[in-house]
Amino acid sequence: MKLKIPGVPSPAQLRRYTPGQPLVEGPVLIGVAPSSKLRDPLCQILEGAGVTVREESSRPERWPAIIFDATGISDVGGLGALHAFVAPAFRNLRPSGRLIVFGTLPEEGSRPEHAAAQRALDGFVRSAGKEARLGSTANLIYVGPGAEAGLESTLRFFLSGRSAYVSGQVVRLSPAKAMPTSDWAHPLRDRVGVVTGAARGIGAAIADTLSRDGAQVVVLDMPAQGAALAEVANRVGGTAFQVDITAKDAPGRLATYLKDRHGAIDVFVHNAGITRDRSLVNMPAEQWASVLAVNLDAQLRINQALLDQDVLRPGARVICISSTSGIAGNRGQTNYAASKAGIIGMVQAFAPAMAERDMTINAVAPGFIETAMTKAMPLATREIGRRINSLSQGGLPVDVAETVAWLGQPGTAGINGQVIRVCGQSILGA
Repeated sequence: MKLKIPGVPSPAQLRRYTPGQPLVEGPVLIGVAPSSKLRDPLCQILEGAGVTVREESSRPERWPAIIFDATGISDVGGLGALHAFVAPAFRNLRPSGRLIVFGTLPEEGSRPEHAAAQRALDGFVRSAGKEARLGSTANLIYVGPGAEAGLESTLRFFLSGRSAYVSGQVVRLSPAKAMPTSDWAHPLRDRVGVVTGAARGIGAAIADTLSRDGAQVVVLDMPAQGAALAEVANRVGGTAFQVDITAKDAPGRLATYLKDRHGAIDVFVHNAGITRDRSLVNMPAEQWASVLAVNLDAQLRINQALLDQDVLRPGARVICISSTSGIAGNRGQTNYAASKAGIIGMVQAFAPAMAERDMTINAVAPGFIETAMTKAMPLATREIGRRINSLSQGGLPVDVAETVAWLGQPGTAGINGQVIRVCGQSILGA
């Protein structure tokens, strides 16, 4: 239980996903700028999910979600339609409500005015997220030419309680091979997922969430964590593989095990990581090297082995856990921040080769997440970490897990080489 601090307001209770929960509770308000192109596919997805769609807000109503299609905005004047629609409705957003704006890739703009107007959506959404109240969020989805068929998994994620701690994010959808989802209650059904560092904390939560969504799960961790790892494997009905991922033969052993046991896999989650914090001038070489070895070099070598030995099935998803420290840096963490920034570079470099095989690779960057490690922090440091974001609270391991599971879905084919922050829109980083 969190300590109640006198004089400090309690944060809003976030609406998180539970099985059987409706996508949203109530009708969704949708607006469309002139010449926009996504109204029909968006309405079709919403109605197929059992959501009532409203296109006017003349009567006062509390909205669980507001969606605006800004794909038709091509100049500065056109941005007025965005303001005119969202501003009056925004004050009527329910607790844990959602504002989702759709645009087109700014670099696809035919004129500077077009690119400027579309990029302006970025600043609008990030600022709206900071103004949202009572656990509400705001996110922007840029839809590239020909990517309309890949909207559903992303729209469902950002509308649902699965994205409770994701706000102020900008996601880019590109054309990709369509992979339909037959069961939205279990979107990972018949897929095999692997999670490293799964014996506890965020890794265990990821294993739980992948299993809940229908995946068969293989959990990995150090031999020293064998008992805890076996407990997670038993809980999710999966299998455990003990390995030191920094060992020279680890990538080959892991690839052979997965091929012998499963033939191929569909989701690989690089969660294993360590910290060895110390100021730069006082950091021994062994502390520097150990963090880079676990957090970055092991991922590089394992990814190459998975590709070289055809362990990844077509349509596979690789998700790498980075950190907001890798985006903004952090005092006393030059080794950790370097490793987590390196993960982002790795993801961006692998993305084109993955796309050629109808696969994706993405990074998830958690902010302040309530774990055993953060519980050991001094009270003041912990409270600052919790409060310096738009939701004024720390996230939970399940928030990271939900984002990983979404990126692991077959329908999330159009998101590749990107970084999704799970930080409640922290003031740290971009």
